[in-house]
Amino acid sequence: MTLESLITSYGYVAIVVGAFLEGETILVLGGFAAHRGYLELPWVIFAAFVGSLIGDQLYFFLGRTHRAAFLNKRPTWKARVEKFQKLLERFRTPIILIFRFLYGLRLVAPFAIGMSTVPIGEFIFLNTMGALVWAILVGAGGYLFGNALETIIGDVKHYEFKIMAAICMGGIVIWIIHRYRLKKYKIPPLKTPE
Repeated sequence: MTLESLITSYGYVAIVVGAFLEGETILVLGGFAAHRGYLELPWVIFAAFVGSLIGDQLYFFLGRTHRAAFLNKRPTWKARVEKFQKLLERFRTPIILIFRFLYGLRLVAPFAIGMSTVPIGEFIFLNTMGALVWAILVGAGGYLFGNALETIIGDVKHYEFKIMAAICMGGIVIWIIHRYRLKKYKIPPLKTPE
């Protein structure tokens, strides 16, 4: 199976799954693949929007219904949840709209919002708007990145695999650095209310 057939067969599914989890790297790759003609940019954006929206809604409802049990399994989240809740108190609407642009808070933020008093309808509306803007900006950014590379180096076809590998490696390096920084937190589990 060639890289091209792999991308055309599984690209949109990979974008939905990647956007459900964190998503920036996979969405940049999707935008780049759209620039190369393997995928369609509107469908890349739509797939990222759907994956992001579903993931954020799931974490919101987990925060609303399973706070302590969920946080006890993820002790490194406690400090980030507390940090995000302070931001939420000060900048409620803007922070709900932009949290997916804040690296390291992408999964924690909707969970923390679920723990708050933000009404479900308000979160769904603001989250939908934020997910759409994020999908458009990052997807178009990947597309424009491909366009810029083509302007600089000419025929990108010979470098596609290396470029995609470099984007993946960049995302992995950022993730590893972020995970390494989280290891400094030694947080005790939450107590469940009796």
